[in-house]
Amino acid sequence: MDIFGLPSQAVAGQLLLGLINGSFYALLSLGLAVIFGMLNITNFAHGAQYMMGAFCALLLLKGFDIPLLRFQDGWVPVLTLVHVELGFGYWWALVVAPILVGLIGVSIERLFLRWLYKLDQVYGLLLTFGLALIIQGAFRNLYGTSGRPYRAPLQLQGSQDLGFMILPNYRAWVLVVSIVVCASTWFVIERTRLGSYLRAATENPTLVRAFGVNVPLMITLTYGFGVALAALAGVMAAPIYNVSPLMGADLIIVVFAVVVIGGMGSMAGAIFAGYGLGLLEAITKMIVPQASETVIFIVMMVVLLIRPQGLLGRA
Repeated sequence: MDIFGLPSQAVAGQLLLGLINGSFYALLSLGLAVIFGMLNITNFAHGAQYMMGAFCALLLLKGFDIPLLRFQDGWVPVLTLVHVELGFGYWWALVVAPILVGLIGVSIERLFLRWLYKLDQVYGLLLTFGLALIIQGAFRNLYGTSGRPYRAPLQLQGSQDLGFMILPNYRAWVLVVSIVVCASTWFVIERTRLGSYLRAATENPTLVRAFGVNVPLMITLTYGFGVALAALAGVMAAPIYNVSPLMGADLIIVVFAVVVIGGMGSMAGAIFAGYGLGLLEAITKMIVPQASETVIFIVMMVVLLIRPQGLLGRA
């Protein structure tokens, strides 16, 4: 049976690809929504932090070089590179990489962003945009611009024949994990006491402090958690896409469009728009391939004209 002039198996595969892309859109836009909704900071470094998560997974597996000063003939200093082999595989990277990149995010918040909360939002956008350029430039100088492969773990290699399509095991894993992480994050922030404290700390920090809550610590950990979500998406993307210093540069523009469509600061909107726009992009590729790269921006333009606050955002 043909759909859109294509065999049903090809259509199912294309829709699966759309869901996979939507999984990364949802995870990244959720991290952006958490940071903007809680801190009122437009984190333009999110794409660079996504890239850092992928590189962290690669370095944990293959190791890295560190400069070491040695002396020849007892007095001649020579700078040499010593390779440090780590050998941490994918499963370790899923835990370690988000923690490490999240700690870097905590440092960024403590050193830079904490001074900008009372200023106009444009200052936070410019600062994080500059940080993104610095991070991408540093990785490009260290590792070049060519992509580096990262193999999926043996347990997730192979595929399943569902009759109407072939489902790769790793892509199914990415889809399931992204849904679980997105749903869990939404539940914690919207339906638990911790989430109520977080929301209250952004709206009335003085009142929350009166209850003995350490508001600055909560804000710092919130930014670190949003960054960790980006790093987690980078680890899961590493076996699908090549690990490259520029892998987050183009994606972050699309993710910002997804956040705007869902509603700035709306976690449910970010998740809904991420998966929905991933599917829409896949359908557009089957019907009008030339428009697949612009359909998300067309939707953003229409949403801004009809509902400026986004689909699920607050006015």
